[in-house]
Parts: sequence; structure tokens; C-alpha cells
Amino acid sequence: MTDEIPLAGVIGNPIGHSRSPRLHRHWLERHGIAGDYIPLHVQEEHLDEVVRALPKMGFVGVNITIPHKVSVMRLADQISDRAILIGAANTLIFRRDGKIHADNTDGYGFLANLRAGAPDWRPDVGPVAVLGAGGAARAVIESLLAAGATEILLANRTRPKAEALKSDFGARIRVVDWVQAGNIIEDAATIVNTTSLGMTGAAELRVPLDGLHPGQVVTDLVYNPLETRLLAEARAAGCVTVDGLGMLLHQAVPAFERWFGVRPEVDDAVRAAVLE
Repeated sequence: MTDEIPLAGVIGNPIGHSRSPRLHRHWLERHGIAGDYIPLHVQEEHLDEVVRALPKMGFVGVNITIPHKVSVMRLADQISDRAILIGAANTLIFRRDGKIHADNTDGYGFLANLRAGAPDWRPDVGPVAVLGAGGAARAVIESLLAAGATEILLANRTRPKAEALKSDFGARIRVVDWVQAGNIIEDAATIVNTTSLGMTGAAELRVPLDGLHPGQVVTDLVYNPLETRLLAEARAAGCVTVDGLGMLLHQAVPAFERWFGVRPEVDDAVRAAVLE
């Protein structure tokens, strides 16, 4: 037994909307760990001093969310290869030797969710259509390429951002204009929406969806609402659909394990706890 109470948390601005505290507290209670997970609203100008103070306060690590995923990397002593490739970190581990390790588990969470929701999914059966070219898209593309995707059809509302991703990730990326998004949806075996379009309070994803057909796997990183217009129309068209909540749950697994020494499970109970 020890008197130490391990703490973790999530740093962002804003942070009140985060479901991560419900998730990690559920796992802490399930595994009988006397720790806590705390939401931390941190302004950019205070990020350095806050992160460096946390280990002295008993924190074993933190998640990082918008808008700090890129800037926090400058504080790390060690950065994982996937975080370097993605260009952002969503997880910090405070090591006992005083060093800060930065990682990005978003791509892991995306793939784990996709495989759980579509067990027969294969990355190499046909093109993957990816909508969006922001930070989430970078994590998704990195994981898809590592899994063996042979071609990614990438469309973004501003083409230069998509071209930048092609430059970073190579020849397996084919950039198409946003007005052609409906065509790549029809041609793809897998469709991934990485944009915030369709989220509650955001604009709708105004892309033609009449090309959806049975045999496709469709996933949306948006999880509020759980079933977006994209997923609803894909389900009606006979596609296999995977909602975005599972990505949030699965990306948290390796972080929790590194912080608290137990590998948690993603199951119906944790989904229910996060949705309360």
C-alpha cells in the first residue's frame, strides 16, 4: 500500500464539454484505484508552467486536447514516432525520472474502434475516402497507412491543406476537390469523416451521399450526435456503420495503462457511463 494518490487529467481550452473525466473515473472505480482524473482549463500562455508543475502535484500524466496538441510537444523530453509523424500529441506521461514523454493515441483509437465496430473490415480491399485534412485526419491517415491501406482519396474544403498531407504522407494519398467528395464516397470501400461537420451546433456535412451502397464501411469521428446524417444514410443504404464514440474510448486505453498500470476494457458499461 502507498499513501500516494495518482492523478491524471485533460488539458484544453475550453474543457467543460470533455467526456474523458467520466471515462477515466469509471475505469478507476472499476479497478479499485484510489486516483482521480481532473479537467484542467488552461490558457495557451500558461501551458508551460502548468504542465511542468503537474508532476510535483502527484500527476502521472495528462491528456491534451484542442488547442494545445501541437504546442505541448515542445515541452516533451521524448516524443513517440507516431506523434512526430502526426505532428501533435494527445497524451503526456510524467516518468519517474522526471522526463515528459509525449504520444498520440488518436490513430490507435480510430483503428481499434473501426475493427471493433466492423470486425470484417480490411484496409486493402479498396480505396479509403477521407473527408477533412485537420489534425484528426493526420492521425487517421497515419493509422490507415500503417494498417496497409493501398489508396486514400482525400478531400478537404481548402485543397492546400489536403495537398500538405499528401506531401507529408506520400504517393498513396490522392487529393480530390471538395466538390468531388460525392464521387469518392461512391468509389470507396471505406469512408471516414474527420471533420466537425454534422456535429451538434456545427454545420451539416453537405456532401452528396446517394452513392453509398452495401459492402461499404462508414465511420464518423463526430459522436455528438451518435448517429450523424452520414451514418444514418449509410445505415439506410446497407453499409456497415461505426460511430465516433468508440474512438474516444479506445484512444484512452493505452494512456490509462501507462498512467495506472492496468489495461482497461472498452465495453457497453463504459459506453453507458460516458453517455450519462
